Formats: sequence, C-alpha cells, structure tokens
Amino acid sequence: MSVIKINNLTKTYHETEVPVHAVNGISLDFKKGEFAAIVGPSGCGKTTLMNMIGGLDKPTSGEVEVSEIDISQLSSSKLIDFRLRNIGFVFQAYNLIPVLTAKENVEFIMQLQNWDKKEMNDRTINLLESVGLGGKINSRPNQMSGGEQQRVAVARALASKPQFVLADEPTANLDSHATSQLLDIMKKLNEDENITFIFSTHDQRVIDKALRVITLEDGKVISDEAKSKKVKD
Repeated sequence: MSVIKINNLTKTYHETEVPVHAVNGISLDFKKGEFAAIVGPSGCGKTTLMNMIGGLDKPTSGEVEVSEIDISQLSSSKLIDFRLRNIGFVFQAYNLIPVLTAKENVEFIMQLQNWDKKEMNDRTINLLESVGLGGKINSRPNQMSGGEQQRVAVARALASKPQFVLADEPTANLDSHATSQLLDIMKKLNEDENITFIFSTHDQRVIDKALRVITLEDGKVISDEAKSKKVKD
C-alpha cells in the first residue's frame, strides 16, 4: 500500500537570471513501512524534495499525494492540520522546546490533537522508554546530550502515530556511537510500528541501514535501489 505518491514534481526558483530547477520532474512511490534514504551531493534537491513531501514548501508543478490526498493543493490552514495529524519530523538541530522536559516535548503535539490525558501519558512514557530515555523523562534539553535530545525528537515525531516520518540529516550533529544508537532505535520503531521513515542524508551509516536508497543529481532521480523487499503490507 502506497503512503506517498509523488507525480512529476518540480520546484523552480526564479531568484536569479537563470531559473534554478531544484527538483526537476521527480516521480516516486513510498509504501507503508519503508526505511528509505534520499541521498546525493549538496544542491542536488534533497531538502527541497523533503520539504515538499512534508508540506513545508509548495511545488511549482506536480503532485504530492498522501493517502490519495494531494497536499500541494490544500489551503495553508488545512495543510497545517494535515501535517499535525499525519507527518512526523526529525530535524538536524533537534528543535526541542528548551523550557519543557523530555516528557513535555513528546506530549506537545498530542496536546494539540486533544489526546486523552491517560493515553497521552502512557504513550509518552512507552516511547521514551523505547528510545532508552526512561530515566530522563523529567530532564530538559540542556540536561541531555545531543544524542539524547535527538532520541527525544524521534519519540516526539512518532508520538501521534503519523503516517510517515521525515528525518532531515538527523545524525549530522552526532558522534558515531550516538548515531549507531539512534539508527538502531529508529529501525526497531519502524519495524514495531510499521511507520514509514524517509531520510535525507549524507551519512554513510544511515545509507548502510536504509533498505531503499534514492540518489538525486541536479534535481532528478538517477538511481532508486531497494536492498530488501521485506516491507509489511
């Protein structure tokens, strides 16, 4: 079952004399439960493509369908609500709220969705335990290492049971040990919850873990290789 369908997607910038085709006619499908990496040199269009998949940027043309809804056609208010309920984000810079504890950071999106308090509490604790932070529930970001903060960000991204998670260079600020821990955690959560993960990355360690590697160059897909077809329906 396809979670995301991208049809002939383009993004062109006209800020210079010569138009820049950041994304140039890309078509891709992502199935439920995939663990995929989008790779390529700087300027190849990775971040632009991820931003359009996540509804953070509008395409110049083409479609981004999530469960048969073309999110590129949604109004700003509907798009905000759609992102809130369907897409989890993990960023390079963690983006945790400094004054909130790990538990409060994970709960934040669920509070916006008006979750039942007990269900929210139970899911938050279970997620923090699953990312190895059961003992850091009441710690604030400045009391945690970079790797621990990124694990809180992963728990937060999964908290509201999104259809998929977009991870943009999630290991860029982590050492090799923290990266290995984070990737093992995300792979286990991917398998346990059958949530699609899509990475944008330069990191070979992420590429090695991915079961599908999509390579971009000059805004186009130049290869799309699956390492395994063991994806749950």
